[in-house]
Amino acid sequence: MLRSRKSLSGFISIQCSMLRSRKSLSGFISIQCSIFWQRRSASGRRCYPRSDNDDDKARKREENEDGKLYLYKSWGQHILTNPRILGSIVRKSEIRPFDTVLEIGPGTGNLTLKLLEAAKKVVAIEIDNRMVEILENRVLERGFQDRLTVIRKDALKAEFPQFDIVVANIPYGISSPLVAKLVYGSNSFRSATLLLQKEFARRLLASPGDSEFNRLAVNVKLVADVELVMDVSKRDFLPCPKVDSSVVMIRPKADIPDVNLDEWWAFTRACFSKKNRTLGATFKQKKKVMELWQLSKMIDPYIVGGDESYKCTNYEEDEGVEENIYEEEVRCSSTFSGSQMRLNSFKEKIIGVLKSGCFEDKRPSKLSNEELLRLLALFNQAGIYFHDKLKSRNLEIEQLDVAYT
Repeated sequence: MLRSRKSLSGFISIQCSMLRSRKSLSGFISIQCSIFWQRRSASGRRCYPRSDNDDDKARKREENEDGKLYLYKSWGQHILTNPRILGSIVRKSEIRPFDTVLEIGPGTGNLTLKLLEAAKKVVAIEIDNRMVEILENRVLERGFQDRLTVIRKDALKAEFPQFDIVVANIPYGISSPLVAKLVYGSNSFRSATLLLQKEFARRLLASPGDSEFNRLAVNVKLVADVELVMDVSKRDFLPCPKVDSSVVMIRPKADIPDVNLDEWWAFTRACFSKKNRTLGATFKQKKKVMELWQLSKMIDPYIVGGDESYKCTNYEEDEGVEENIYEEEVRCSSTFSGSQMRLNSFKEKIIGVLKSGCFEDKRPSKLSNEELLRLLALFNQAGIYFHDKLKSRNLEIEQLDVAYT
């Protein structure tokens, strides 16, 4: 144990000396050298609790005790320290002198300072007040304070101001909902250059037929083009994460298909619930047929055969209606039989749509957006709908965070 602690302290000393050799980060050396993922000394106390949240609480207590700055796993805090990579990200972002740049999760400001050198203004959204204090002090030292606006909020809950482009090292835990918020939000922008977990980036870039192809890629590529900029080694971060990262650029499309987005999101969710299953197998399931039947009745009850339900009158507590009980039972049986017939007819209609477009034996993981749009149009023309009108658009966007799994 003693040897391991000595080796850890020696590693930290080496890291600090390496950082001092980077003149571009010289103003940040004293801060970086105080950032640790360390175990407690021989005090008999536990080092790391089992959960990340408990881990973070323990670090907060330790930070108050010894004055050091700790990074929180639950917030995905990994600082990009390689000046070459930082410079490349800014150059490839194609920032113009009069641009307002939105940065999400600026941390201690390594990327922010380079953005301020290239742009007219930077709006940074940061949830950690400790990072904001460090960021503002560094910006003040460089004389950029008039060109920086800091929003101290959760990026997923904050209302974005107007901006021209996004450049950000995105916390891994919020990548999917944040990408969805950007491409489907109300703010128009030229591009978003994002540093993401490599595996997530590959899924975002995936094409039909790729093993990584998923619903998130389908939904993002409906409204934007995505391209790989470069890969970034995990060794370029402090502390070192477990996986490598990639930089991608997202450019919103000037023209997007004329489709109801609520309907599209619900449709892709239905298709990609089992992306490698044939569409015929997916839409023949009794549960799925019943779900679509109920949704379609809400849109147009006449197309699917009226708005009758399976419920019958309960006469148990009524008086003077004994003679009607038998007739009611007969009516209930008839109603159930009639509804079942209409449900079977609705199922046949679904199968007919799939066969008419030659989609019955096809799998969502191999279909292009053009093919999916065509299939949705065929369903809607037949009176088959997917969107639950009781759900808001905001809820639909939030549900995109699991779309890539």
